[in-house]
Amino acid sequence: MLKFLVIHPSDNVGVALYPIAKGEAVDARGVSVTAAEEITAGHKIAIKPIAKGEDVIKYGYPIGTAQTDIAPGQWVHVQNIKTKLNDKLTYSYQPALKPLTPETPKTFEGYVREDGRVGVRNEIWIIPTVGCVNSIAALIEKGAQEFVKGTVEGVHAFAHPYGCSQLTEDHLNTQKALAGLVRHPNAGGVLVLGLGCENNNIAEFKKVLGETNPDRVKFLNCQDSEDEVAEGVRLIGELANYTGSFRRQTCSASELIVGLKCGGSDGLSGISANPLVGAFSDILTMQGGTSILTEVPEMFGAETILMNRCRDEETFQKTVDLINNFKDYFVRHNQTIYENPSPGNKAGGISTLEDKSLGCTQKGGAGIVTDVLAYGDQVSTRGLNLLQAPGNDLVAATALAVAGAQIVLFTTGRGTPFGCPVPTVKISSNTPLFEKKRGWIDFNAGQFVEGVPMEQLSREFYDYILSIASGEQTTGEKHGIRDLAIFKDGVTL
Repeated sequence: MLKFLVIHPSDNVGVALYPIAKGEAVDARGVSVTAAEEITAGHKIAIKPIAKGEDVIKYGYPIGTAQTDIAPGQWVHVQNIKTKLNDKLTYSYQPALKPLTPETPKTFEGYVREDGRVGVRNEIWIIPTVGCVNSIAALIEKGAQEFVKGTVEGVHAFAHPYGCSQLTEDHLNTQKALAGLVRHPNAGGVLVLGLGCENNNIAEFKKVLGETNPDRVKFLNCQDSEDEVAEGVRLIGELANYTGSFRRQTCSASELIVGLKCGGSDGLSGISANPLVGAFSDILTMQGGTSILTEVPEMFGAETILMNRCRDEETFQKTVDLINNFKDYFVRHNQTIYENPSPGNKAGGISTLEDKSLGCTQKGGAGIVTDVLAYGDQVSTRGLNLLQAPGNDLVAATALAVAGAQIVLFTTGRGTPFGCPVPTVKISSNTPLFEKKRGWIDFNAGQFVEGVPMEQLSREFYDYILSIASGEQTTGEKHGIRDLAIFKDGVTL
């Protein structure tokens, strides 16, 4: 059994795939080492002498600097390695473009909307313009369950705390996020629920939302109605008539837009789950589809890899701005730019932000970066897109849905139960997590560690995602888990 892995030939550390006992001699395809101490699965072991001040190399790139001399067999982690990263950098475009070979798209069964976009669900969404009406939205959702029948797959209200007492760009972020959900193709019908006196009142929100089909989108101001719950349920009934007219039909996989996210990562995430999602992204984009990579702070340290895969100078400059603007955001709030990874990441074997980022960005596969999106923007260019959003799981996953992702893929080494407004597929980096949390996890990438070739596993996973797109529910959907979190960056009055 292979107990540890050396990811790249130039690496001076390996990663334990299983626990390694002190004094145990292990071999990784010609690299032999004896553990000087116990090494937990997911953690790093030195395979060569590393002098104090020398780079620690993983994935073929530096993940930090040794703070002491490290002997072969020693545990390499936060006690003897430190980040090399600092503040904003100057970048130059050094394109390293390797176009992927196009493939004939596979198909799935989806819902084709009037604007030509395709949904993978046919639901009715209740979108509050302001948090004050969250409880009313929940009552309407409860009262409207009678309409979940035929091809109407669900009625769901999405609570959030914003929509009033926000200023300038922060307020616009909320409006853009809610507008993106109203437009989302997974929603066959939408009830926009306002209070009446909020900053984001329906009249103001419509300025950002733009023109809508009155059969698909209904509006209700609670202060204008004698019985807003009864009126809301009545409007849902009208929306159900429209939504129920849609039927699944065969669609090209090129119509899929899939968000890529990770959280609760461990030392195996960058070896199994994230490369699996990267392989999926490559297959999807080779078939004409679209993937979206976000979590900008978790690109720090690996950003030049993405920059040099940008399709042109303009996209490169947008990526530079994406990175530097997020660093400015940290500085503006007097936060250390590289205050990462999290305690859970460290417990799982991730030592520095470079370590985390080089694993995180593997979700983008090898594809060319075709566009860069601001927060709240909708995707318009096929291929691999980068999206402005933080690393926070709920906020970033919501941002992916707002950008138009019909499905979000979420890799994890430690597990999490959350789900965003669209089907959220959980992929475990290791088999023990998959076996322990079958109520959370949908797919086990730990099979790669156990010997299943990535080419085989990625094709199986791709077919599985097509089944999700065709109506198979995720574990989160079966449990009714749907969370909404909007990016907050500003003063609350």
